[in-house]
Amino acid sequence: MIAPDFQTAVEQLSELIEGARSVVPFTGAGISTECGIPDFRSPGGMWTKNAPIPFDQFMSSRHARAETWQRRFAMDEVLSNAKPGRGHRALASLHRAGKIPGVVTQNIDNLHQVSGIPHASVCELHGNTSYATCLDCGKHYTLKWVRDSFDQSGHAPECVECNGFIKTATVAFGQSMPVAAMAQAEQLTLSADVFMAIGSSLLVWPAAGFPLMAKRNGAALVILNREPTEFDNLADLVIHHDIGDVLTRFISQ
Repeated sequence: MIAPDFQTAVEQLSELIEGARSVVPFTGAGISTECGIPDFRSPGGMWTKNAPIPFDQFMSSRHARAETWQRRFAMDEVLSNAKPGRGHRALASLHRAGKIPGVVTQNIDNLHQVSGIPHASVCELHGNTSYATCLDCGKHYTLKWVRDSFDQSGHAPECVECNGFIKTATVAFGQSMPVAAMAQAEQLTLSADVFMAIGSSLLVWPAAGFPLMAKRNGAALVILNREPTEFDNLADLVIHHDIGDVLTRFISQ
C-alpha cells in the first residue's frame, strides 16, 4: 500500500515500529546520498560515469587493478569526509532502543558503524571500502598504506606476506558473495516481524531476495525509497519520500 501523503506515511511507519519485536532494516545507496555519497544508477551516479570493473578483469589485468585503485583514490575525499545522515542516526537510535537487532546493508561506506551500530550488528553484503585485504591470505591493509605504495611504484601493490592481489574489502561484480554475511543476513531477515527496505532499488541480486524472504516468512514489508521499485506491489507500506525526512523523528539523543 502506497502511503497517500507524508504525514500518513510517518504515522503508519511509527505504528509498525512501535508494535514490532524485531525491526530489520535493509539499506541501499539512497540512505547515504544526503551524506554526499552519490548512488550508482541515477543521473550523475557512479555507474553513469564509469562502468564497474568486473572481478575477473581485476584478477587478470594489471591495468584493471591500477584503474580500480585510481577510482577508489578519486573517491577518497568524498568517502572520508562523509558523516552519518539522519537515516543512519535514526536506525542507530532504534538499535539502542532494542528495536533493531542488526542492519543488513548493500552499502560499503561504513556509515552505519560510524553512526554507533556495532560492527558485529552490521551485515555488509557487499563489503566495506574503508580498508583493503589480500585476496589470497586475507591480511588487512589501510588505504593509506595502499596509496603510499601505489604512489611510489605506479601500480597496484601486492601483499607483503604472500604476493597476492590487494583489493578494497568490497564485493566486485562477478566476485562470490561473502558466505558469513549472507548467513547473517538470512538469520536477521527471518527474525523480523517488520522488514524495512530503505534506499534500495531492489535490483541487485541475490541481495534483493531478502525483502521477499521476509515477506514470505510473515514479516510486514516496508519500502522507503524516493523512486518506485518492482516490489512495491508486495509491500505492506510504500513510502516515496525523502529518507531523512521520514526517519528523522526516530532520532533520539
